[in-house]
Amino acid sequence: MGERSPFRLVILDRDGTINEDRDDYVKSADEWVPIPGALEAIAKLHQAGWHVVVATNQSGLGRGLFDMVTLNEMHLKMNALLAPLGGRVDAVFFCPHAPEDGCRCRKPLPGLFESIRERFSLDEMSAVPAVGDTLRDLLACRAVGCQPHLVRTGKAARLDEAGVQALRDQVPGLTVHASLATFADALLGAERKKHSDARAEGKRLASGGAPH
Repeated sequence: MGERSPFRLVILDRDGTINEDRDDYVKSADEWVPIPGALEAIAKLHQAGWHVVVATNQSGLGRGLFDMVTLNEMHLKMNALLAPLGGRVDAVFFCPHAPEDGCRCRKPLPGLFESIRERFSLDEMSAVPAVGDTLRDLLACRAVGCQPHLVRTGKAARLDEAGVQALRDQVPGLTVHASLATFADALLGAERKKHSDARAEGKRLASGGAPH
């Protein structure tokens, strides 16, 4: 039998990372509009063997701006658009609460990420990249040990270089990307290089070379 492939998980924010954000909230499936290249990025990740899940604050539910039926319609639309691209989101974890509800699942608190860790039976999350466009996304992922990645779309599109540097100062290990598309290309490129380097090292050892 061949060696079992490792479980690879990536966690994405939704509004501002996958789809266009709105100051008045995304309140319907019609208002759910993908950022150019984002769905293609998810498809690339899925096809490369990554499990893609979403962690998203949806306080519009708690504020009464839309209901669960409407939220489900948004996510049905997302997966319907992903399907012909060969992509899929495995699960959506969302916080339905308004800020004053005092829940633990609203980012920047780590409740959504803790639920993801439990769902997938992960002992730790240091190998899990998490992507978002706001400080609260990054703080939530760092609280459980994920690798923090900022995309310069959504709210982060408004940041100047000083603003980005301020995030770097607050979030150790932060990596910054132009978009979800460039994040996916960087992640998959690094993975290909790692595999290529491992194959080259294996061939070198097989030919009698000393290990590096």
